[in-house]
Parts: sequence; C-alpha cells; structure tokens
Amino acid sequence: MPPETPSQRDAAPPAPAPPAAATPPGTRPHEQAVVPFRTAVRAWFLISLQTFGGPAGQIAVMQRTLVDEHRWIGQRRFLHAMNYCMLLPGPEAQQLATYVGWLLHGTRGGLVAGGLFVLPGVVALLVLSAVYVAFGDTTTVLAVFAGLAPAVLAIVAQAVQRVAKRALDSRALVAIAVAAFLALALFGVPFPVVVALAGVAGWALGRWRPGALPQKAAAAGDDGPPPVISDDVLHAEPPTARRTLRVLLVGLLVWGVPVAAVALLTGVDSVLTQQGLFFSGTAVVTFGGAYAVLAYVAQQAVEVHGWLGPREMVRGLALAETTPGPLIMVVQFVAFLGAHRDPGTLDPWVAAVLASLLVTWVTFVPSFLFVLLGAPYMERLRGNRSLSSALTGITAAVVGVIANLGVYFAVHTLFSGTVDVDRGPLHLALPDPATLRPVPLAIALLAAVLLFRLRWSVLRTLGVCALLGLVAGLAGLPVA
Repeated sequence: MPPETPSQRDAAPPAPAPPAAATPPGTRPHEQAVVPFRTAVRAWFLISLQTFGGPAGQIAVMQRTLVDEHRWIGQRRFLHAMNYCMLLPGPEAQQLATYVGWLLHGTRGGLVAGGLFVLPGVVALLVLSAVYVAFGDTTTVLAVFAGLAPAVLAIVAQAVQRVAKRALDSRALVAIAVAAFLALALFGVPFPVVVALAGVAGWALGRWRPGALPQKAAAAGDDGPPPVISDDVLHAEPPTARRTLRVLLVGLLVWGVPVAAVALLTGVDSVLTQQGLFFSGTAVVTFGGAYAVLAYVAQQAVEVHGWLGPREMVRGLALAETTPGPLIMVVQFVAFLGAHRDPGTLDPWVAAVLASLLVTWVTFVPSFLFVLLGAPYMERLRGNRSLSSALTGITAAVVGVIANLGVYFAVHTLFSGTVDVDRGPLHLALPDPATLRPVPLAIALLAAVLLFRLRWSVLRTLGVCALLGLVAGLAGLPVA
C-alpha cells in the first residue's frame, strides 16, 4: 500500500450525508409529504362546513382555501380537475373535492375529501326531514335558512368574479363565456351541449387560431406564489387496465350490494328497493347539475310513485338549497318522506332513516367511481395540446355557467313569482317585479358589502345573514 502524502493526511474527513427529511406520520409510499394527511382532513372538514350556494359557491370555497390561501395546488391543476368534473354526471363540486383529494393523498384522500364534502349536508337534511315529519312546521329553521339564501347570491357573484379573472384572458375566451351564458339563460340549451360546444370551440381555436389562446391562459391566472406542492410531486397512478378493472369491480360492488341487501330483506316491491333502484339510475344521468335532473325527479316522485306531494317537493328543495352540500341532496328528503309513509313491515322512523341513507349512498358512490376511474387518464393527457385547448374552452364556458346559475338563483330568491317566456327559440323565466321580496334583497345587498367591501370571511358573512333571517322571521316579516 503506498504511503500517504501530507496533503492526504491533512485533508478534512468527508462531510456526513445530510439526514433524510422526516416523513410525517401516516404518509404512505408514493404520497407527497409536504401536507400531512391529518392536516388535509381538517381542511376538508372546514371546507365542508362552508359548502353553501350550490356548485358555484362550493367551488369558490375550494378555490379560496386550496389555491389562494394554502397554495396546496396550482391554479392550472385545479381548473384541469374542474373541467373534467364538469363533464361527469353528478355533483361537480363534490367530484372536484374527490379529485383534488386524490391528487394530494391518493385514493384515501379522494374518499375522505368527497365524503366529508357531503357529510354536513347529510346530517342537516336528515335532521330537518325528521323535524318536518314530526312537527310539520319548520318556520324557525326556514327563517334561518332564508337569511342564508340571499347571502349565497353574493358568494356566487364572488365566484364569477374570481374565476373570470383567472380564466378569461383573451377576447375569444370572453366570447365563449358570453355565448355559454346566453345559450343557457335565453335559449335553454342543454348543459352538456353547451360544454361540448365550448370544448369543440377551444379545440378549433387551438388548432387554427392558437394566438387566440395565449400561453398564460393555460396557467389560468397563476399569478400568486408557486404552490407548496409542485406538480411532479402530486399523486399520480398509471392508467393500467388492471387498475381500471379493479376500481370498476370494487365500485360496482360497493354501489350495488346495499341495494341488493335491501331487496332481499324488504322485498323487490318495497319503497326502499324502488327508491334504491330509481336513484341509482338518476345518478348516472345527472348531466347539467341538479337543476337539470330535479324536474324529472319531482315528476316521478310526485306523480308516478307518490312518495310526497308537489308542495312538499318545493319545501324539500328549499331546505336543500340552504343546507351545506350539493343541491341533489334533496333526494334524501324525498326518500325520507316516501319511506315514512309506506314503511312496509318496518317501523316508519327506521324505514325513513334507512331510505334516506340508502338513497344518499347510491347517489354519491357513482361520483367517487367516475373520478377514481378517470383521474389517472386525465392526468396522463394533461400535457396534450389538443385536450388542453378544448379544456381551456370549457373553462371559459364555466364562467358563463356559473353566471347563469347565479341569475337563476337570484330570480328565485329575490322574487316569489316568475313569468315564463317561450317565443320561438327563447326559453326563459323572467322575474315578476310585483313579487319582489324586500327582506331577501336587503340581506343580499348587505352580504355583498360584507364580502366585497369589508372582505369578511364567508362563514362570518353567513352567520350574520342567518341571524338577520331569524330575526326577520320571528318579527313576522315575509322571508319564506
């Protein structure tokens, strides 16, 4: 062995390797370790308590919490996920929560995010359904919710402003948004047709007029600091045939086994079985949001099955509009009343609770299935230029869709009567000025001031408006 030279003897020993970054407890392999799972669960629970205002308000809450405040996900990924969920049947906001939860923590993240998203609404509507059946009078509760409904108008307006600021950065995209709004608001074009045409328009612009879709449109206004979780660290799974078959099989079993069990225990002709089968079918045709399918649900539930009366359907819709969670939760109210009145061999209250939970199950399990099946494919196609152009067009149309929902909600919240106009291609409902409701209008204006001028939080604004609604209702003012 050759002798050491002086320089070798005097050389400093090699520096020890830096210790590996500590992995938060509960983190699974292939999951990002920046946001611990427990932290995300707490955030999803807080989001679930703010999910008032239909999909527009719910998406706005997730936008503000996940993208603007925590910066857990970038604007591009958020809009990419939202565009996919807009194409699916079912409640798009709940599906968006599932998708983002999957990006953060895989399958368990998606299940927890989507489950917590609907949990407060399930509990609230179950309690209100029981109160309605037991007492037949929800005046005090409706007074509280009557204060929340006008506040939702300001939340929706805020959502339109924020999404438009990020998504509409060229004249072509503004034109798509305006066209989508007019098609929905004036001509009654079906929602899936509007989304499909917007995608075709975006694809055509990207192919023949790429200058109309500037590169910053793809970033969709990512003008804040970079997200704390970079895109290459977010969860991703290869869309293999084996994984697809596994998810599909498990999803179908989870979806169908409860319905089969109810049919075996109560009979195929029982109300619970009929409701499980009927609402399993509606879950896969709810394109265009809840409003698009509720007319069919109301017609079948009232006229065909006789589960409740037409006035009760309206009351259930009012409760669902002012409770957290997707509007399609009204099906829980329908199931509760129908099973309570025709319980078969079960106790009426037991039948009502079982039917309510069964219908909720078959309504939302398909949403999880659609997202967990399709998300890996959508992530693989994220860099595809043609798809990106099409989704950019859909993003622009979403602004018009949310604006149309805001108009619809305003007409039915601020006015107690409407005039239907069907002249040629025009199909719209105009508010009757004589039926303007002063109290909701005043609460809506106050909510707008609190959100836009004073920059209050959504929860604080909703609390004040709920209190005002309660005071107005107890004072005998017309709020319902």
